[in-house]
Amino acid sequence: MHYTSVENIHKVTGPLFYDDLKDELTTIEGIKTHKERQFKLRKFREKLASIHVLDPACGSGNFLTETYLSFRKLENRVLEDLRYDQVEGQMTLGQMDPIMVSLDQFYGIEIDDFAVSVAKTALWIAQLQMTLETSEVMGEWIAPLPLKSNDNIVCGNALRMDWNDVLPAEQCDYIIGNPPFIGHNVRSLAQKEDMEIVFENYKTGKSDYVICWFYLAAKYFNKTTGKVALVATNSITQGENVGVLWPLLFDNGYNIQFAYKPFVWNSEALEKAHVHVVIIGFSKTIDSTKKVYFPDGQSKEYNNINGYLIDASNVCVTRRSSPICSVPKIKVGSLPRSSAFTVTKEEVPFFIEENPVCKKWIKPYIGAVEFLNGGERYCLWLKDALDSEVELCPMVKARINQVYEDRINSPAATTRNAAKYPKLFAVDAQPNSDYLAIPQVSSSRRKYLPVGFMNPEIIASNLLFIIPEASLYTFGIISSLFHNSWMRVTCGRMKSDYRYGGDLVYNNFVWPNPTEEQTSIIESCAQTVLDVRDNHPGTSLAFLYDPETMPDDLLAAHQALDVAVEAAYGVNFNGDEEKIVAHLFKLYEEAIRRENGVVVEEKDSTTKSVGVKVKVKKVSRQ
Repeated sequence: MHYTSVENIHKVTGPLFYDDLKDELTTIEGIKTHKERQFKLRKFREKLASIHVLDPACGSGNFLTETYLSFRKLENRVLEDLRYDQVEGQMTLGQMDPIMVSLDQFYGIEIDDFAVSVAKTALWIAQLQMTLETSEVMGEWIAPLPLKSNDNIVCGNALRMDWNDVLPAEQCDYIIGNPPFIGHNVRSLAQKEDMEIVFENYKTGKSDYVICWFYLAAKYFNKTTGKVALVATNSITQGENVGVLWPLLFDNGYNIQFAYKPFVWNSEALEKAHVHVVIIGFSKTIDSTKKVYFPDGQSKEYNNINGYLIDASNVCVTRRSSPICSVPKIKVGSLPRSSAFTVTKEEVPFFIEENPVCKKWIKPYIGAVEFLNGGERYCLWLKDALDSEVELCPMVKARINQVYEDRINSPAATTRNAAKYPKLFAVDAQPNSDYLAIPQVSSSRRKYLPVGFMNPEIIASNLLFIIPEASLYTFGIISSLFHNSWMRVTCGRMKSDYRYGGDLVYNNFVWPNPTEEQTSIIESCAQTVLDVRDNHPGTSLAFLYDPETMPDDLLAAHQALDVAVEAAYGVNFNGDEEKIVAHLFKLYEEAIRRENGVVVEEKDSTTKSVGVKVKVKKVSRQ
């Protein structure tokens, strides 16, 4: 059911140890001196036979079986080299132990007893297969039977047992595997208890169940030099989840040695789980090079890999209630806590026909879907409605009664409390002036997150973030590649879509400290973006910002804006997102240190201030 492809297994074991072993053997094979080559080949076999591997969520044993096969293939290659090398007077292959790599080097923990049986059987089959191959290499028959008892695969809950009882940490070299992917919303009661036991009083928030294996692996190897590589959902490298797991590891001396950026996980199961995953290798050793692999097969060396899998310091962004810079505040749109406020386009005439007074209470109503895709939707906005007027409107009164019923019967105490004022939205966040709207969820295919100005007559739902005091400059910075690059790294995700966060993304974003001239240029470029949008009337933001349909003039306007914003930061990265994000993390770390009273050395004007005063300029663009 959860069979993992060989290709994906090697994405874990390759960078962790297998690639180095293959390279080491190739180097040995290239040694010119016969005696030295023979000596090192035998030492390499001994090294292979000394490595111990643990998979603490081994399932049906795919990782262990493939690793065993890989080791045996390397050993057979050594045997072939030795056989080819043997000369008169040297030890013959017949005098050697033909097989040194054994199943005793491979350990696993699995909660399902049937999977344990499958794993043991798979390893036995692999042993039989490789014994036959070794017989061919040796040129003599090696009896594959009898099979030894395989007690290294243990049935049990890895989160409630001491891994040292399976394999002492000082004897283990590597931990590998693909622990279960279970989000916080679908965990069983027992799995919730597992996380409480693993983390004790430490708050794990909405982190995936898989982080338990990362944490326990770090505890297991705390006093050794063992290395770990595990598959996980990409959520552990996104949003607030980064601040849950990685400080625990970084603060205890661990470093990420290699990582795969998020990619779609493919298995050979009949019903494939189409999830986005990362692969992360970590240890306390500090390798000279650290490497990140990308979904397109490319790789790149990093100076450091942090919890977001970017080349920056190990700082983690955490939620904050107000912006780190002196900029307009952001908040969530109004929250109805009842669908009875919503009025469809078709229903509007019936309300007005019943009583024309209703017209003043029916307002355009938008969430992320309407903002991005267009379409008409309305709501009853009864903030200033007199009770005497409502009594003359039976349809409106019926809706108010429905709001009361929806709220009073809610399991949430805050919603039941809101039943006391059924005419009003549970949370009224509607500004009295123009505001900037940002969709909470947006497609990850977009290079730029669509944002836009709305007038106060348009009611923003709780599926939008709004910035009531936003200026043209505010729009320009948020629409820039600088802010979008930051958002891509720090935001949460809904599947693969961006899930913008006011307290996580916006409030932690370090704005530039521009000159008046630079501010003016950014405003001019921002206005151009808005003007170009107006040149495409009737076209939705979703269409305008789709990478396949984005008009050339709009893309050019954004690129000009990006250049202006880079200049305000005092850099010239030419749109290189890795450099942009690394720079922003540097500024963020310096800003946090200033907040904590730590003196930061000033090197240039771009890092002298994390605050920025901007002119508030009223701009009406819908």
